[in-house]
Amino acid sequence: MASNDSEPDIATTSGRGDGADAPARGPAASAPLIGITTYLEQAQSGVWDLRASFLPKVYLDAVTDAGGIAVLLPPQPVSPAIARTVLASLDGLIVSGGADVDPARYGQEPHPRTGAPRTDRDEWEDALLTEAIATELPFLGICRGAQVLNVALGGTLVQHLPDLTGGDTHRAGPGRFAHHDVRIVPGTRLAVLLGESAGAACYHHQALADLAPGLVATGHAEDGVVEAVELPAARFVLAVQWHPEQIRDDVRLFRALVEAASTVPAVAGAVGRVPR
Repeated sequence: MASNDSEPDIATTSGRGDGADAPARGPAASAPLIGITTYLEQAQSGVWDLRASFLPKVYLDAVTDAGGIAVLLPPQPVSPAIARTVLASLDGLIVSGGADVDPARYGQEPHPRTGAPRTDRDEWEDALLTEAIATELPFLGICRGAQVLNVALGGTLVQHLPDLTGGDTHRAGPGRFAHHDVRIVPGTRLAVLLGESAGAACYHHQALADLAPGLVATGHAEDGVVEAVELPAARFVLAVQWHPEQIRDDVRLFRALVEAASTVPAVAGAVGRVPR
């Protein structure tokens, strides 16, 4: 999310819960496996207070509601070979929201409002998405995920949006999502999926600045902030600055990822994955 906070496990409409109202039927056993990167934070559970990997449940619900099987990918030591091994067992990849990307990765000094660097997560997600693009593995970036994508491909970020827009309009306060419309560029993959506009639940104080080579801006907020990008040269590389997992009744982006992940391309980089 490129914020100093982690987004809470809430959603904007009814439907999902923590067990009692969970769907009776889940995805088929042959459904595509969708890896989702997770946080690594200090967390409390019962008498324990320790570093832990976790992810808000709404991400898992969005994937399973769209017909996929969710697999969690916690930050850990990584190399290109490890990234290839991890992705060889998956059919799609989501880089989730979370903390700010280390400004050193795009050649800048940290802004006073930029969060402390999470270099373990930066390195883990950079390696995974770089390998995903190389092997044509379908990829969806969410908030921080869009920023990781842009930085990994050579772009930069606005470190604190209020300096640019004059107000903190892309989040409503601590733990509170801002809601606004996104104008979508006609003729893009995003337009095919969502139409000319989409309602967005946003929680970010950073945004994309210089776009990386090959990336195309496909959605904008009313203030001009880039809210979505895609990589037209790739099979399926799409990223949004907002949080689609928070809109419980709209899983179109997740369903598109699951559908793309259901078909393995006939390319050398895909060797090792098998259709399910």
